[in-house]
Amino acid sequence: MISDLSYRARQDYLLVQKAQQGDQNAFAGLLSKYWDSVFFMLLKMVHNKDDAEDLTIEAFGKAFKNLDGYTPDFAFSTWLFKIANNNAIDYLRRQHNKTVSIDSQGRDGDDDNPMQLQSDVLDPEEEMIQKQKSELLQMVVSQLKPRYSRLVQLRYFEEYSYEEIAETLQLPLGTVKAQLFRAKELLYQIIKAKEV
Repeated sequence: MISDLSYRARQDYLLVQKAQQGDQNAFAGLLSKYWDSVFFMLLKMVHNKDDAEDLTIEAFGKAFKNLDGYTPDFAFSTWLFKIANNNAIDYLRRQHNKTVSIDSQGRDGDDDNPMQLQSDVLDPEEEMIQKQKSELLQMVVSQLKPRYSRLVQLRYFEEYSYEEIAETLQLPLGTVKAQLFRAKELLYQIIKAKEV
């Protein structure tokens, strides 16, 4: 099984084993090794750089979260690309369900009833809920270590690109991506703990 893998796949498997034991450098190694390949595959599928970046983070998140489910029957890269591909297909399905054909003239399918389209403008109650969620998220983010908190702040509140964050914080791009991934995991743990 392992002997059937290529040299590169065997090297990846060693990194996977280290990552399964909690080695952060192994996670960073896998992330930096496959980030560009996964990103460009997703970019071809979704045709939007920001969506492709978010889907890439999501794909690595799912892969790392389910690393114990990986078996060396096939290369780690094959497994990772399958996760990323499935993730993108789910995303595209969700986007497709949000579209309305111009030819439908505001009618839903064969039905003669006009389709109700939702406005992008929030009503006062929704605006208040949105503000409360934002304040709550800010509070949770402030519980992170300062370096993680700053990364989340720049990426999600100030909407910086990964390149802009790397330039602003004078960090390598791979480090920004790896630390942002770690920050999201920590946020998830904090939120999960608060829900309990």
